[in-house]
Amino acid sequence: MKKLSRQDLWSLEEYSERRTQFRNEVMAHKKHRQVALGDHARLYFEDPTTIRYQVQEMLRIEKIFEGAAIQEELDAYNPLIGDGSNWKATFMLEYTDPEERALALTRLLGIEDKVWVQVGDCAKVFAIADEDMDRANDVKTSAVHFMRFELSVSMVAELKTGAQLQMGIDHPNYPLSAVTVAGPVSESLASDLDAVSIN
Repeated sequence: MKKLSRQDLWSLEEYSERRTQFRNEVMAHKKHRQVALGDHARLYFEDPTTIRYQVQEMLRIEKIFEGAAIQEELDAYNPLIGDGSNWKATFMLEYTDPEERALALTRLLGIEDKVWVQVGDCAKVFAIADEDMDRANDVKTSAVHFMRFELSVSMVAELKTGAQLQMGIDHPNYPLSAVTVAGPVSESLASDLDAVSIN
């Protein structure tokens, strides 16, 4: 997928005028970019639209308008956009009660390495988590992780031709059967990938 450049961004003034409409568009777009994994875990898949929104919001909040500082934000966020052979996602453990969340983060230590996707009958692809920094320690995991799912050429080809997409978590303290991803979500994720001939 195409990375963002300064030409893809609006000025602070223009973004202020367009913000409400753009936010509504992004929220609608994001509905087809997320997968619930049970009651307390969710994957939010990033793409140029979701990342553009994050960058524009950051520039707005920090009132950043100088070219070099804008480029710094782009350099920080662009790695979160997939490369055509992978998906990049934010994984969140969602517990509203602080005490329940604290207990869960201890119980679910290592869960970030047990999240997987599967295309058709191919082997599961487990997430490569937190390449930018460690977000867990020896006693608990984090509520937020950044993940990359690297797919083979044959997996991409199968997905493009309608193979079933499933996702899940293989952690003993978070029992979850596979979740089938279909319809607009599957189509949106498949569109992130570059079709490559396997002949």
